[in-house]
Amino acid sequence: MSLSFDSARLPNPDLTEEHEAWREQLRRFIDREIMPYVDEWDEQGFLPEELWGKAAEFGLLGLGYPEQYGGIETGIDLYHHNILSEELSRTSLGGLPSTLLSHGIGMPPVVAFGSESLKSQIIPPVLAGEKRICLAITEPSGGSDVANLQTTAVRDGEHYIVNGSKTFISGGMGSHWATTGVRTGGEGGSGVSVLVIPMDLEGVSRTPLNKKQGWWCSDTATLYFDNVRVPAGNLLAEEGNGFLVIANNFNDERLAMAVMMEAFARVCLEDAVNWAQERKTFGKRLADHQVIRHKIAEMKQRINVCQTYIQHCTRQVITGTADFGDIALLKVQCSQTMEFCAREAMQILGGIGYMRGNRVERIYREVRVNAIGGGSEEIMRDLASRAYGL
Repeated sequence: MSLSFDSARLPNPDLTEEHEAWREQLRRFIDREIMPYVDEWDEQGFLPEELWGKAAEFGLLGLGYPEQYGGIETGIDLYHHNILSEELSRTSLGGLPSTLLSHGIGMPPVVAFGSESLKSQIIPPVLAGEKRICLAITEPSGGSDVANLQTTAVRDGEHYIVNGSKTFISGGMGSHWATTGVRTGGEGGSGVSVLVIPMDLEGVSRTPLNKKQGWWCSDTATLYFDNVRVPAGNLLAEEGNGFLVIANNFNDERLAMAVMMEAFARVCLEDAVNWAQERKTFGKRLADHQVIRHKIAEMKQRINVCQTYIQHCTRQVITGTADFGDIALLKVQCSQTMEFCAREAMQILGGIGYMRGNRVERIYREVRVNAIGGGSEEIMRDLASRAYGL
């Protein structure tokens, strides 16, 4: 029996030699600059500042962004992003991408809807690893209910006066800007707009959310806005179009999370198989017990389903035929598979799996944040049902 992280990956006819060359380069970077420090960073509860510069120099931060702002866009497609998600997940450190790549959800709205002045101000230093940007949508009162967010932005001449708060914001403590959902109009989605708020403005404050079940090294914060005067030029798109701006991010974020969760499941499978081959009970290897072999077989079965589903949705996104209901259900499929594989791997590892410092233990305690973040399983199912006319 031999199932490694790589061998458990189904063949994908859409991947080219260039994609696999990118994977090899990326893996060398991760093995050199990240993998040796995973346990240390998790225990200390934050990532080192120099990591952003190293990631920028490698080209990791600029992947897929316009070259005129310092990005790497030529020859880059969604498969490169999927490979990045897979390889970062191989570390088992879920709090790493949520912080190091927080610009991945904070900056696309700027790229798509910001003025040229705003793009020139924000994008180059973020891609250079010198500054950071986060996405601030979730509120204490509403969770994932974007259409009913309560943070207000009232026009006052050439500024908006912003009042309210945001919570569970990935990258919130270290960010220099927050792409923020605000209410500029009446109730519902039509009253929502998006402002890019500089975090050094008077009236902005933030507190860290450190005591988390998982993602220990992630920079997570609650943000507070008290009569903050934000330049009107920092508005993305038009007033009332905020729901469109925010929704523009959803498919990419959920697909990236799905890819990560499938990869986390493969990590669990790899470590479970390795342990089952080494550990002996009752005079034979764990792998020689039928009940263990069946656990491993079902893990692989569920992982296969996720991989083929990911390939399908990725093709849809690339061809412009993406179905947001399908992507929502993909996230559910992958979160449930991650949870199942983490549980079964813990059962196979037994006591050693319960000790900190191994990948399965870390993934097991980070299941819930993946099942909730980016839209909970319940909300994903509801969105899907609406997409199908129910």
